[in-house]
Amino acid sequence: MSELKIAFQGEMGAYSQIACEKLFPGSQIVACPTFEETFRTAYQNENCKIVIPIENSLAGRVADIHYLLPKYKLQIYAEHFQTVEHNLLVKEKTELKDIKYIRSHAQAIDQCQKIIQKHKFKTIISADTAGSAKDLSKGDDKSIAAIASTLSAKIYKLKVLIKNIEDENNNVTRFLIMGKNINQPTFEKNKKYITSCIFRLKSIPAALYKCLGGFATNQVNLTKLESFSVKNTFDQTNFYLDLEGHIEDTRVQKALEELGFHTQSLNILGVYEASSFRQKK
Repeated sequence: MSELKIAFQGEMGAYSQIACEKLFPGSQIVACPTFEETFRTAYQNENCKIVIPIENSLAGRVADIHYLLPKYKLQIYAEHFQTVEHNLLVKEKTELKDIKYIRSHAQAIDQCQKIIQKHKFKTIISADTAGSAKDLSKGDDKSIAAIASTLSAKIYKLKVLIKNIEDENNNVTRFLIMGKNINQPTFEKNKKYITSCIFRLKSIPAALYKCLGGFATNQVNLTKLESFSVKNTFDQTNFYLDLEGHIEDTRVQKALEELGFHTQSLNILGVYEASSFRQKK
């Protein structure tokens, strides 16, 4: 059997890598430059799983993921909630008074506005947090700092000048663990599950109202419902949906049957155990 590979999008040191190491300690971890390549890696290799951020508690959904889900139709095996802790990274001999510029991903910069405004730092937008740390390590400019993880500091030999510089301490990213093959857990009544799907409605009046009625009548709770446009059109919309329950539960089956009656397409993306993090909310 081939060795299991775990792929993520970004540079080594990214928060996604931290999630990978926590979920799959000791596994071979592969960094991919784009989300598209990350999905393609798992699509072409059944021995590869990917760890993908889908939403953040402060910044909302991650761009592009919703379009890649129906394109590659990978299966969701599990979910993971990762606390994000931003840090101010600098070259070894740099002090706070030397810094004039902050480099990082746009979301990280948005989430650290208090320290940026306090010190009147100018911002430089980069593709990702770990990439910012990597770029910083290559130069000698003491006027530039990066916002990234402590893992990035370790990998790129940078100094953590200030820890936990995020404005809010409840900064959490939800990750999905995905792969090519269908792998659903056996239904047990004493466990909590999430079923995820993407659907496209028929273009008729009240289609959304009618399809959601099945969840109400069968007492199935929806934890997430998001719409996103079908590419190259302005008149078609896909919906991403998370519901509480297992597809083998009779109530869920009836609700999905009602949903299917009002849709052009319905793809079940996965059935998996709900993270214990949900119980803390």
